Amino acid sequence: MELNAAMKKRLRARAHPLKPIVLIGQNGYSAAVAAAIDEALADHGLIKVRLRGIESVRREQVVLEICRDLDSECVGLLGGVATLFRPLPETGE
Repeated sequence: MELNAAMKKRLRARAHPLKPIVLIGQNGYSAAVAAAIDEALADHGLIKVRLRGIESVRREQVVLEICRDLDSECVGLLGGVATLFRPLPETGE
């Protein structure tokens, strides 16, 4: 999944009023955090994740790892908040 710049811009605009759903604390990115992010993406498609316990120079690496692990796309990383997107699965109805 590769989003172009215009699509990312629209998704960031849609995500603007959202509050972070998942908090990554001092223990960092773990399997439990990955499961929580995966569930939130499955429910909402577009979420924000707060990266608290990670120094600023490593945040981008952690977000890229999350996106790779969960087949999602980062549409924005501003300070300690990442906006992630994964299309919702199509319903068979």
